[in-house]
Amino acid sequence: MQPDPEYLRQHYASLSDEALRAIDREELVETAQRCYDEELQRREQTSHTVEEKPNWIDEASEVFARADMPGTAPAPDITNARDALEAAGIPCYLDLSEIPEEEAAPKPTHLWRLMVPGNLNLHAASVLERDVFNADLEAEWRTHLETLSAEELRAMNPHVVFCGLFDRIERVTRAYDEEVARRKLSL
Repeated sequence: MQPDPEYLRQHYASLSDEALRAIDREELVETAQRCYDEELQRREQTSHTVEEKPNWIDEASEVFARADMPGTAPAPDITNARDALEAAGIPCYLDLSEIPEEEAAPKPTHLWRLMVPGNLNLHAASVLERDVFNADLEAEWRTHLETLSAEELRAMNPHVVFCGLFDRIERVTRAYDEEVARRKLSL
């Protein structure tokens, strides 16, 4: 009887590093060896993802987080977010911490947190919105618009539906302009 690869993947993922390395690979059947090797490789990739903490970490701000199950690599959305920040020249650090255990299982046990220097928090959040999350919002908006009748679509006004976003832009621009004027700076 062939072992269930999915069961083996879940089992190996649930083991601590020490318990996984205690397994004698040579005693495993071929399917189990393959699953074992995949888990070791995944953990090796994960260990390269978590770097040494930067010197600014004590003043860092979290700009994105994702909870994961034990023994998992960072979810693609958090690695995409990290890549977007790095492409924008914003220093960042991907932190992995444990979530305190609760009674009901299975629940996420680890939290991947994308950290940036505190003074770059707003810029980083905006880069993530622009480069990562706005594409999803646009897709959802397009899907919503497709469900509307021609009459409902003609009555739709993005400036009304997204009035909060337009208001935010006006407020931050006004605050910036007023601070520049208060300091009598020329730009």
